[in-house]
Amino acid sequence: METTFLQTEQTPTLKRYEQEANRHAQARERLLLGVAGAFIFCAALSLSLAREDNFIALWYACVWAGCAFGTHLALNRWLPRRDSFLLPIALLLAGWGILQIERVAPNFAPRQATWLVVACLALSGVARLPVNLRWLSRYRYLWLAVGLLLLLLTVFFGSNPSGGGPRLWLGLFDVYFQPSELLKLLLIAFFASYLADHRALLDLPVRGKVGVIARFLSPLLLMWSACVAILLWQRDLGTATLFFVIFVTLLYLATGRLAYALGGLVLLLAAGAVAYYAVDVVRLRVDVWLNPWRDPQGSAFQIVRSLMAFAAGGVFGQGIGQGAPGYVPVVHSDFIFAAIGEEWGMIGGLAVIASFALIGLRGLRLAMQVQNRVFRAYLAAGLSVVLTAQSLLIMGGVLKVIPLTGVTLPFLSYGGSSLLISFVMIGLLLVISADA
Repeated sequence: METTFLQTEQTPTLKRYEQEANRHAQARERLLLGVAGAFIFCAALSLSLAREDNFIALWYACVWAGCAFGTHLALNRWLPRRDSFLLPIALLLAGWGILQIERVAPNFAPRQATWLVVACLALSGVARLPVNLRWLSRYRYLWLAVGLLLLLLTVFFGSNPSGGGPRLWLGLFDVYFQPSELLKLLLIAFFASYLADHRALLDLPVRGKVGVIARFLSPLLLMWSACVAILLWQRDLGTATLFFVIFVTLLYLATGRLAYALGGLVLLLAAGAVAYYAVDVVRLRVDVWLNPWRDPQGSAFQIVRSLMAFAAGGVFGQGIGQGAPGYVPVVHSDFIFAAIGEEWGMIGGLAVIASFALIGLRGLRLAMQVQNRVFRAYLAAGLSVVLTAQSLLIMGGVLKVIPLTGVTLPFLSYGGSSLLISFVMIGLLLVISADA
């Protein structure tokens, strides 16, 4: 009777404590969104004053504010318990990206703003789905089959909105979508679900159990190989590299064996060496990385202009609207980090890096907090790793730290597919954080 009495006395107290904690988290998110909004509106006003011709940048800031306000209200209703840092960081980067696109390629800014609205609606939709995530883990083969089918369709019916280059998009009524972006998310969910179901087998000692472990790893290798083979056929080398990173990282997290990570690194280097002699694009990118000054006006023009943009930006940057980032080819997409480096300087570049680092840290923190729910832990780790790894791949390539891979910078680069899937990933992390 005493235990029952204590439980009945504690239940309202716990509920009040939980409600108070939720209100504090929501207030923190509002504060961070307010800080991000102040930055976006100040940047939009600065860009408008620098151009002296129109104030359309302020219109994009208003669209951003509407997305932030609506998404915050939707999450308050459907996910009152959530991480209060993820949404403000994602919206800050997305709004910054739209303003930078308006600066360097104004024709693409309206599309990016439209995709931001769609992405915020998609994030809210993910928050509305059942929070147990069984709809994602139970039908892993179906989801992955759909992703592979869409990727295969690009081989036969793919197009390129710019008119030239690899045909990696499916288009309908002048709306284009890149299936490899969706497949990236579905592949993480597949790996997380499969590894969670077979975790006990992966914990077996390798000696004497090689056959058992190989039998249960074979579906992973088969699905991953099919994805990479199609991407290599399309010469989408950056996404293929990213898929390899996802596979090795999740396998290492599931087993805790450093041998898998070292073996994956050796395989990646071996595959790169073979590709260097077999694929012209890989050889060109490696040669440009090793010595861009051999042909600065030809094959290395893009990376040379990128390095000059960073040098011109210095520590504090030229100021938004004051630099000349338009001299960098495709600056609104793969090389948008170079535009930020020129007009926002080293401080702006470090702010972008810190934002992605914080997303990665929050995601890995969630994975640690839900270790008792293995699928969610692997999913949170995979989502956070892919967002940070993709950003490091493209920022490292733009800075000539590593060979250029050709992936987009999440949230910032122009591309509706990338923006949409990145926000869906943030939505899944928010759902996982509701139980953390």
